[in-house]
Amino acid sequence: MFGLEKLFGSSNDKILKPFLALVPTINVLEDGLKALSDDALKTKTSEFKDRLLKGETLDSLLPEAFAVVREASRRTLTERHFDVQLVGGMILHHKGIAEMRTGEGKTLVATLPAYLNALTGKGVHVVTVNDYLSRRDAVWMGQIYSALGLSTGVLNHDSSFLYDPTHRELDAKRDQLGSFKVVHEFLRPCSRQEAYRADITYGTNSEFGFDYLRDNLEYDVKAIRERGYHFAIVDEIDSILIDEARTPLI
Repeated sequence: MFGLEKLFGSSNDKILKPFLALVPTINVLEDGLKALSDDALKTKTSEFKDRLLKGETLDSLLPEAFAVVREASRRTLTERHFDVQLVGGMILHHKGIAEMRTGEGKTLVATLPAYLNALTGKGVHVVTVNDYLSRRDAVWMGQIYSALGLSTGVLNHDSSFLYDPTHRELDAKRDQLGSFKVVHEFLRPCSRQEAYRADITYGTNSEFGFDYLRDNLEYDVKAIRERGYHFAIVDEIDSILIDEARTPLI
């Protein structure tokens, strides 16, 4: 079996081949984006949205959008997506499951397909395993989205927030502690509806699920919280769709 796989390649190799082929296309854009000002980089978002309206597809925009997110991440988090993380982002965009070990940067990988799919204006849900992670990731990754002109919302059990980029004096603290500590000054309390209307919304599977049930019990359309279902990224998918599948809500 080892000899055959080496000769013909595994099934995973065949799946990854078209994604790996796109990596050089993304990388070649890097130097040009580095030369842009922060404002010019942010205008890329409106440019992408205009191109979508004119008939281009998300797949055609993917190389440029991923390159823009990588540059925004380099400027805000001083973290540059590795090539393997670009491939992980492509897999998620194409509705696949990307298995990554702890410490390989799953949180950063999710920013790529989240940004790309948020360009449609229909909203993206990032499903986390607990409230703490939803706040941490929104504060940590929210600076990437904010630098590109997108809003970030957070759903918790008893509260909702919007990412507030105004506390720039705390950037050094967040950059140092962001991977494990929530800098709450970057979270502004808001209504449930406002959190859902953000371009990218972080929350737990139970919050998204219970809000769906609540919305279907409302008598007034104006009271509905959610705004539709376009694209979702599920963190710890084995836990949420297998381990917790025994609970009625899931």
